[in-house]
Amino acid sequence: MRGVFAGFGKSKAFAVLGRALVPADRVLLRISGGRVGVGAAVGLRTLLLTTVGRRSGAPRQVPLLYVERAGGYVVIGSNWGGEAHPAWSGNLLAQPKATVAIGGRTVEIAGRLLTGDERQEMWDAVASYWPAYDRYAVRAGDREIRVFLLEPVSR
Repeated sequence: MRGVFAGFGKSKAFAVLGRALVPADRVLLRISGGRVGVGAAVGLRTLLLTTVGRRSGAPRQVPLLYVERAGGYVVIGSNWGGEAHPAWSGNLLAQPKATVAIGGRTVEIAGRLLTGDERQEMWDAVASYWPAYDRYAVRAGDREIRVFLLEPVSR
């Protein structure tokens, strides 16, 4: 099913539709503990990231596609190819400690911005999973899309 949506995922129409579905995805993921979301319905791996708002100090939640790599979860701050970085990525830079709800469990993580060869390796892994990211990068223009590794924190 994911393959069917991959081509559509590259379109501007999908970016508009995707943004409209984010609130529903957030609610479904929250009430299911990360088990059920809109993305999962079409075969996409989705987690619910909870960061601390850098200005408000309040919890902020966002559903994100992810790929498991290097013992953690790789997520991309594409903002659907918009000109600005998504707010969650700024929150994670300001306060790297956060949580993810995934598969019915909540995991404490530390977010780490990837750079250089490590960023490129993880970008390639996620873009092979969801090819639309390459299109989002083109639409983002001069903005380098942020790539994070969300690493579980040992208790």
